[in-house]
Amino acid sequence: MLNVQNLSMSSQASLWDMILGAGIMVKFVLIILFVFSVLSWAIIIYKYRIIRKMEKESGAFLEFFWHKKQFASIFAAAANYRFTPLARLFAAGYNELLQARTQKREDAQFFIGETDSIQRALKKAMSVEISRMERAVSFLATTGNTTPFIGLFGTVWGIMNSFSGIGAKGSASLAVVAPGISEALIATAMGLVAAIPAVVAYNHFVTRINRMALEMENFAGDFLNIVERESAREKK
Repeated sequence: MLNVQNLSMSSQASLWDMILGAGIMVKFVLIILFVFSVLSWAIIIYKYRIIRKMEKESGAFLEFFWHKKQFASIFAAAANYRFTPLARLFAAGYNELLQARTQKREDAQFFIGETDSIQRALKKAMSVEISRMERAVSFLATTGNTTPFIGLFGTVWGIMNSFSGIGAKGSASLAVVAPGISEALIATAMGLVAAIPAVVAYNHFVTRINRMALEMENFAGDFLNIVERESAREKK
């Protein structure tokens, strides 16, 4: 057990020594990769918490919506649902409905053809909400696409310096080549460490955002169906 611990401590120390002993350009690359990694993890944690709250509140709002079935009461309570986009989607549609009915208050009729304005308001609200959900997620895609190449650049630069050192010393023994190449390969490893979690999180968030977008589309369709039924009933 003692030998295993000593080996682990030795490997960590040698890794740290290689980072400290790397060239200026490789260190600069490692700093860039570290910044990408920290920002990516901050976004991952933040978006995970927000999307989880969003999904939980959406279920609660849908249950409340179908239980109440009275637009005025739902609109009054919508402000309490701060995370779900469905509440803001409903508010956009309901405000457009009130505006259209106010314009037609002389004959107290609301014709089915006028649901086009509500549909446009719902689409606009959906676009805004999807953009809000996707905010900062694109940075994860950028991290996943660029950090491996940034790390590769650091590796290539480090290997170039290693070969330059070989030429200066006139020796190509393993003792001369190995330290420089090991330092250079750290950049590639750090690039992958930054990229892999970002790619996995990006795909995960895109799937959940698409699911929420589909839920908003279904809710908008249900809202329009209710409005059209009420309009047809008033027309009679």
